[in-house]
Amino acid sequence: MRDISPAEVHDRPIVDVREPSEWQQGHVDGAIHIPMGEVVERLAEVPDGAAVICRSGARSARVVAYLERQGLDAVNVAGGTLAWAAEGRPMVGSVA
Repeated sequence: MRDISPAEVHDRPIVDVREPSEWQQGHVDGAIHIPMGEVVERLAEVPDGAAVICRSGARSARVVAYLERQGLDAVNVAGGTLAWAAEGRPMVGSVA
């Protein structure tokens, strides 16, 4: 599994695996929302090459490991939405 910084995401599609309440508080502009508990049943919605993000990077790391076992190219956004927001990257809402 590979971690990348928010600055390294570039043009990768972003998949946010946080819970709906977390998503509603604030999320990466343009991200796809697929809560961690729904990834298996919604696997077809996960784009190959995705950068997976959660609040701090722990849940997304587990999801990336699963996606790689399914043959998808995926990377973990180190530091999650907390790091994303701290770097001033585009957000819808804010991260508490």
